[in-house]
Amino acid sequence: MIQNYTRESGVRSLTRVIGGIMRGVAKNVAMNELYNIDVTKEDVRKYLGPIVFDKDVYQGVHVPGVTVGLAWTSTGGDILFVESSTHPGKGTLTLTGNLGEVMKESAVTALSFIKAHYEDLGIDPTVFDKTDIHVHVPEGAIPKDGPSAGITMLTALASSYTKKPVKQYLAMTGEITPSR
Repeated sequence: MIQNYTRESGVRSLTRVIGGIMRGVAKNVAMNELYNIDVTKEDVRKYLGPIVFDKDVYQGVHVPGVTVGLAWTSTGGDILFVESSTHPGKGTLTLTGNLGEVMKESAVTALSFIKAHYEDLGIDPTVFDKTDIHVHVPEGAIPKDGPSAGITMLTALASSYTKKPVKQYLAMTGEITPSR
C-alpha cells in the first residue's frame, strides 16, 4: 500500500488508503458477502483499484541520454527523469517539461561544462556546431525548478553526446558549475 498507493513522507495518505480497505471489508461484512480476514494483494487491488504510483517505471530504462534525478518535494521527495537526444542541426539547445528559470540555467551550465571538457569526455568538438540537443523532463504539468538537477542534466547530455547509457539504478542530485 505504501509503495503503490501513497507518495508522501507523512501518514495522511496512508491513513486514507487503509480507511479505503477497511470500508471495502465493512461493506462485504454488511452485505453478507465473502471476505477474507487477512487482506491479500488481490484484495488491496479490489478495494483500491489500479496501482497509482508504479515504482517500476524507472526500471529497465537503459538508453543513452536518460538519467534519473532526485527531487525535493513538499511531501519528502521523488525521482524525476531527464531525457536528452541529439539530432542533426546547428547546435541549438531546446528545453521542455515546464522547467523553471533555475533549471533552465542548469541545462545551459551543463552544456557549457560539456563544451569546456569535451576532451575529457571523449567528444568530438565539431559535433556541437552541427548537432541540436533536446532536453526534456517529463510530467510537463508539474512545475520543476531548482539547481539540484544540474548533475542529472549534465549526465544526460554527456550520455547523449557519447551515446553511452548511464549506469542502471543510479539516481543523482547536485548543483554544477561550468568549470568543475
